[in-house]
Order: sequence, then structure tokens, then C-alpha cells
Amino acid sequence: MQQGEPEQQERGYIWHTAIGLQKADGLTTSDYLIETANKNINGDITLKEARKLIDDYYTAKPLSNSDTTRIDEADKVSARVSEILAEHTFSFSPVEYITIHRRLFEDVYKFAGKIRNYNISKKEWVLNGETVFYASAQSIIDTLDYDFAQEKKFNYKGLSIPQTAEHIAKFASGLWQIHAFGEGNTRTTAIFIIKNLRTFGFDVTNDIFAKNAWYFRNALVRANYNNLKLGIYATQKYLDRFFANLLLSEKNELKNRDLLV
Repeated sequence: MQQGEPEQQERGYIWHTAIGLQKADGLTTSDYLIETANKNINGDITLKEARKLIDDYYTAKPLSNSDTTRIDEADKVSARVSEILAEHTFSFSPVEYITIHRRLFEDVYKFAGKIRNYNISKKEWVLNGETVFYASAQSIIDTLDYDFAQEKKFNYKGLSIPQTAEHIAKFASGLWQIHAFGEGNTRTTAIFIIKNLRTFGFDVTNDIFAKNAWYFRNALVRANYNNLKLGIYATQKYLDRFFANLLLSEKNELKNRDLLV
């Protein structure tokens, strides 16, 4: 049977998540996007029609070169996140991960769906301007293949839900640290993890990703940063708190200032 539109409650969740995730990269959506999303949530238009309205809006009214808010990116990617989350499909593979990136950022980044072929560093607020060491361009494909192969072999049987949450957090951390793409890694990883969690039977319909996207990114940073000279060690505890709230309905305070080194 062909999949149709999600129910209204699920449409509200996926739009809330899609819009909130843009904050992982410091982006904010427009009033037009919110208006379009509400039309879909209320059943006036389909998700496909909402996506087309957003794409057509920026085709007819492109932003000037002086606009640095990237509001068009936030709007376009939000619509695409909503489409992807509405689909009850998934394949646990590097191909799926790369395809999600392509679908999210097609016509936004020239390198959408392409593994980066250059090394990168990024100044992080939570590290006072320092950077995480990401995978080298030459090792990305092999590292992705290795991480996915190891996770596929992992047996969750016998683990408690808290132990399962910790393991999933560890996988997410490793996947993000590879930083396979030039931009958009956090949003791509978040969507992949949400869809993967569904295959475990988790109904991730709360507001954790929507309200704490920047915390999620900062927690990933802290899980992959060491500076032994300054007594700073990589720690997964912040990411574990995030996933405990997401999967166990815990009420840990998720404050970004607590992660600042």
C-alpha cells in the first residue's frame, strides 16, 4: 500500500523538528515558511505542495548577495526535512546517510550528497574558538564503511534501554566526528539518527531535537574534543543526557553554557 500524508499530529511534530534543527547551524526560518508549514499541518496543502511553494518562492524572489542570514537555506532545508521524516522508509547504510545529505541540500550546496575531498577545521563557540579533529578527506569512505559495519554487527539483545541509549549516542558521536560533508553534517546526522531510532521501535515525537538542536551539536563537539595540556577530555556525558531525555523521558537540564570549556 502506498504511503500517504501523515496524520495532523505527526505533521506538527515533523515541522517543529525540521524548523528547530536549523538552529544547529544558527539559522532561523522565515514567516513565510511558518505560514506554509501551518497550511500543511492544518491539511490545506500536502507536504509535496509545501516543498514546491518554498522552492518556487525563492526561485521567484532570490536573495541578494549581501544577505548573510541564509534564511533561504533554513526554509528550503526545513521543507526537505519534513518530507524525509514523513517517509516511513530507511536503510542503515552509508548510502542512505549520503542520500539524506543530498536530499536536504540539493540546490543549496554545490556539494550536496558529495563526500568532501579536502580537510577541514571549524572554530567552535563551546571550545572558545578551538576545533575538533575531523576525519581526513582520504579516510572518510573507509571510516564510514567501518563504523557502519561495526554497528551492524552490534547485538542490542540484553541491553537495558539506558544502555541502548548510550550506545546509540556513541554511534551518533562517531558518525558526526567523521564530518563527511563540507557543511550540513549535524542536520544530516540528526535526521539519520531519528529515522534509525524508528527501526528500534522508538517513537521520537517529543520536542528534544526541536528545542535543543544547538545543544545537540555542542554535545557532539564535547564528545570529540581533547586538550590534555589544559586538562580537557572528550566526554559523552552531555550527549548521554540529551539521549536520556529523548528516549527515556528524563528531565535533564540541557544548558549550552554547561558545555563551555
